[in-house]
Parts: sequence; structure tokens; C-alpha cells
Amino acid sequence: MAAIRGETVDRVPVSFYEINGLDEHTQDTDPYNIYSHPSWIPLIELAREKTDRIVMRNVEFTGQPTHPVEAVTTWQGTGDHASRFTRRTVLVGSRRLTSLSRRDRDVATDWEIEHLLKNVADLKAYLALPVHSPGGEPVVSGVLRAEAELGDSGIVMIDTPDPLCLAAALFDMATYTVIAMTEQRLFHALLERFAEQLYYKTDAVARALPGRLWRIYGPEYASPPFLPPALFKEYVVSYDTPMVAAIQRHGGYARMHSHGRLKAILDLIVSTGCSGLDPLEPPPQGDISLAYVRQHFGKDLVLFGNLEASDLENLPTAAFEQKIIQALQEGTAGSGRGFVLMPSSCPYGRELSALAYANYGKMVEVVENF
Repeated sequence: MAAIRGETVDRVPVSFYEINGLDEHTQDTDPYNIYSHPSWIPLIELAREKTDRIVMRNVEFTGQPTHPVEAVTTWQGTGDHASRFTRRTVLVGSRRLTSLSRRDRDVATDWEIEHLLKNVADLKAYLALPVHSPGGEPVVSGVLRAEAELGDSGIVMIDTPDPLCLAAALFDMATYTVIAMTEQRLFHALLERFAEQLYYKTDAVARALPGRLWRIYGPEYASPPFLPPALFKEYVVSYDTPMVAAIQRHGGYARMHSHGRLKAILDLIVSTGCSGLDPLEPPPQGDISLAYVRQHFGKDLVLFGNLEASDLENLPTAAFEQKIIQALQEGTAGSGRGFVLMPSSCPYGRELSALAYANYGKMVEVVENF
């Protein structure tokens, strides 16, 4: 928290991002739980004992109306490597909107193999659904329980999508980009639909849980090459700035999450008033160096990064060590807000490689000696 506030620290905080030693349940026998594989145990223990844990939590609400026309069904395939499928169905008059997602046993992610909205007609039908007024109370017990379990070994970060994330995820990427470019009036109507709910929830949670770090995810949907900076300003800055303001009004810290290219939109991200930025991917995944961000925006932002997950999994440890040292040198250069060493993501396969574990260990070692 000292680093997030821009105060002097005795060493650089080091986080393994999603791997936090609290949420990985090695004894859970659910066949879709990859962390039951014994290869994960040493890393989970390392995260628990040696890292500054940032545990992500979203906050549920009581009293939220359920949508009367939505149905969700889940089923599982057969065989040792069976996938789990979830179909969602929304009825709009005589029109049936459907989506389908898949979860594989050995991969900790959900694949959206059919998106709910396929074209402009589907979007218009979706916008015709009734809009419920925001309401309900935040359920803060999950955050407080996690904070109690962490003690002084880490913090809870409240996790929320922005309106763009909720809107863009309704389409496949190609359809989303075309509609966002060519049907801007309709797309703004979709964003406004989600914004009303998110603004209420963000303010209510920030008031109930003041002073916490937040992560706002979704801006990358409008980053180059998907959309031009002018639309990033319309679809991200316009809608995310009120969320940032609500968080900060109650003493919190808003961290914007955006993978990929940032150079053309960095000033726009800063204009939201956010306190931090992650994951600051280095080239070639990104298009900007950590040194550039520190030099030009370091006084405004706490920087979280900038180790690429693919390097963590694939680079020989000696080469990965040089990446760590470079990130530490660039992230702490000059004056300004704080820096947190962190990878851009984490492995999501069932078996963790010995190389990945060694590279995680090298992160801790180098930080302790820096």
C-alpha cells in the first residue's frame, strides 16, 4: 500500500498476479481444478510465503433482480478429457439469442465458442430488453474474510469490468470491432445500459469498502489495433472516468488494466484520473518501454508489470533474470509514484513446468537482492 500511495518503501513489491497462495486449492478434487496437480504446490507456497499478495475479489449484490427471459444450462461431455459446456438463452419476443462457452479440464479458462450477439439485428433486440433500475446492497463479507486471512501478507484488490468490457464480450471480436466502428449510436446505447448499473455498484462498493485498490478491466478492447484512439476516448475515457472518480472519492485507488499497445492511448488512460496501470507489456507484445512510461507518466501512475507471461514460461532463467533486472531498474528510475514487479498473466495449464517455477523463484530472489 505504501508503493500504491507513492510513499518510500524498503524494497520493490513483487506479485505473481493471479497466483496468490489463497485462491489455489490444491486439495480440491474438482476435475476442472488445475491446481490439484502436485507441480503447483511449490509455487503456491512460494507465493504465500515470499510475495506481496494481491487477491482479486468481485463484490456481489443482494436484491438484484433476475432477468425473466434468461435461461442457463450446463452439461459435460464424456471421456477422461471431457469439457464442460454452458449455454445461455435470452428470449426477446420471438427472437432467441444464444451463447455457448466451453471449459476444458486441463486449461483454467473459459472459451466463448458462440457469442450472444451475432449482428446488428441481435444488438437492436438486446437493447429492447427491459432495463432494471440499479439497486441492492454490496455483500462485503468475501472481501473482509480474504483480508482477515491475508493479515499483513497482502491486500485485496476489488475487481470490476467497465462498460466496454461487458458490451464487447457479447460479440466475437470481428463483429464487435465492425459494429463499434460503424454503429456508434447503437454501441453507445449498449454502453450506457451497462454504465448505469456499474456506476451505482462502483459507488456503493467504494463507499462500503473505502481505501482499497481496484482493478478496472476492459479498456484493451478499444486499444490499437482494434479501434483508433478517438474511439478509445469515446468508449473508455467517457465511461470509465466516473468509475475512477467514485473509487477515489472514497479514498480508493483505481488501477486500469490494458494489455497490448499503449503508446497512442497512454495520455487518454491518464486522463481518466486513474492511480495505476497494468500490465505494461514490453515489446513485441506491447509497443512501449517501461522506461518511457516512467519518464513521461511516472509522477501520475503506480506501474504494475512489466514481465511478459510468455517469457516467464519459456525463457531460460538466466535470460529471464535480465528481464527482471531491467524492469526493476526502469520501474524505479527517477521520481514519481510506485512500482510493483508483476507478470502480465500466469500459466493456465494443468502441469506447471520446472522452468516456470524457477523463473518465478528468480523474481523473488532478484527483488530481495535489488
